[in-house]
Amino acid sequence: MKEIETIETRIAYENKWMKVREDKIRRRSGSEGIFGVVDKPDFVAILPIDENCIHMVEQYRYPVEGRYWEIPQGSWEETPDADNAVVAIGELREETGLTAGKMQYIGHIYQAYGYSNQGFHLFIATALEQAEQKLDQEEEGLVTQKFELTEFESMVTSGVVKDATTISAYGFARLKGLV
Repeated sequence: MKEIETIETRIAYENKWMKVREDKIRRRSGSEGIFGVVDKPDFVAILPIDENCIHMVEQYRYPVEGRYWEIPQGSWEETPDADNAVVAIGELREETGLTAGKMQYIGHIYQAYGYSNQGFHLFIATALEQAEQKLDQEEEGLVTQKFELTEFESMVTSGVVKDATTISAYGFARLKGLV
């Protein structure tokens, strides 16, 4: 028997990026309850690190009404089955204009599994070369800049960088000895 069984599901909201559902559930004990779940496809996150610097992007994030620094990340809604490495190469180029001589897969991390099934595939990009940025409409106003790793770490600890994906990705790569 499953730890929690889904009795019924109701879609509360849906658009091209996500679906919000409410599941009526039954626990092993027999008690019932509900879970609100955000269904979103996985995305890629890229740590572009070269010569003791990290390349980041800053953009306006509507839900929190502010501009924040983060690592390049994204998904291709039009081609959800695209190879993650191909998406990582594309997102890096699109958002920063960088191409990577080496793109290494690091692993998968869940974004916020208390309410969503979304995770991200993490890559580290090295041997970087500058090309042309190719932003799409959703990325209007996005800017890119590189920071010394010590400055980036200070930005994290001082609260300038608030993106959970960026912070966990960097920590994960550092623990693996890649940074």
